[in-house]
Amino acid sequence: MSVCEYLIKPKLRSYGIRVPKGETADTPEGAEKAAARLGPCVVKAQVPTGKRGKAGGILRADDPTQAFAAGRAILGMDIDGHRVKKVLVEEQVPVSIECYAAVLSDAPSQGPLLLFSTMGGMDVEEAMQQDPDAVRRIFVNILDGLDFTQASKAVAGLKLDGADDSVCKALVGLYSAYRDLDADLIEVNPLAISISGDVVALDCKLALDEASSERNPAAASLKSAEPLTAIEKEASAAGLKYIELNGSVGVLANGAGLTMTTMDAISHFGGKPANFLEIGGEAYTRATEALKIVLKNPNVRSLVVNFCGAFARTDVMTEGVIRGWLDLDPRIPVFFTIHGTGDREAVALVRTRLGIQPFELMDDAVRAAVAAAEGGAG
Repeated sequence: MSVCEYLIKPKLRSYGIRVPKGETADTPEGAEKAAARLGPCVVKAQVPTGKRGKAGGILRADDPTQAFAAGRAILGMDIDGHRVKKVLVEEQVPVSIECYAAVLSDAPSQGPLLLFSTMGGMDVEEAMQQDPDAVRRIFVNILDGLDFTQASKAVAGLKLDGADDSVCKALVGLYSAYRDLDADLIEVNPLAISISGDVVALDCKLALDEASSERNPAAASLKSAEPLTAIEKEASAAGLKYIELNGSVGVLANGAGLTMTTMDAISHFGGKPANFLEIGGEAYTRATEALKIVLKNPNVRSLVVNFCGAFARTDVMTEGVIRGWLDLDPRIPVFFTIHGTGDREAVALVRTRLGIQPFELMDDAVRAAVAAAEGGAG
């Protein structure tokens, strides 16, 4: 679960990380009034996704009139399937150095990983392509945590305008927030060193472990602060991880990674995903229930079913989808791509029960679904 920036900034402040002064607004007039109080500012779209700047969702404003225009331009935008309903208006901070800092759950090391770079303000993937050594990596022992000495290793030898200690304190605070919030990822980009020498988190991203909210009040408070649609509320009550988006291609896949990959493929081939919905682990037998949730979105005009089985059998998941499909009898085209444990049986089920031939390649299934959603040949 991703959390909007305006909810994360107060949390960072509570861990000793400086953030710009800011106010939220849901109208252009509200942005204008905030700018009158803050002075030169930045108006930022508040949606739970990244790359807002590239989408035109972050604009500078030197006076209230410009802030009004920025609010009018940003509010109502669609960014990665999210409609912008709120903006964060923050004071401008004169920057000397832009850094990148993140703590994430690292599968290969089976523990937290601290990333730090002086190539902030850009995609970390792009920075690593330009210079593989540009990003420092500190593997953290989950039992010991991150202390000042370890954080110092991340900044050793870098030119930080004498702000080394302040940066290290910010990194320790960032790790503490990651730990206490049960985060999968907490990222600050840029973590800026201002002209006055302050270390300031200008932007931040937080992804929470969905399973932690019941036992973690801090994580639950962030989750409850994000307004849910009617379908999202129903999915949450059913124990399904579902996020409603503004696209027209429905997605039903097992596992968060495969679901995100399918969504990325839909966007790559010119479509827009209608949802994120992960079924996996204990939920692998709940395909029928998940299908009902996906199809409740009236914007869905086609559906991609993408299953890849390891411990979970794809034929069990597919059987559930088929039962649900026959019960609901939806009037939209569906495109299957199935691989892994039980895939031969699953493909045969789809072919015999639904009269549909699954695609061998995910890309082909996605292309067909995008074309169908746009009214083309499926």
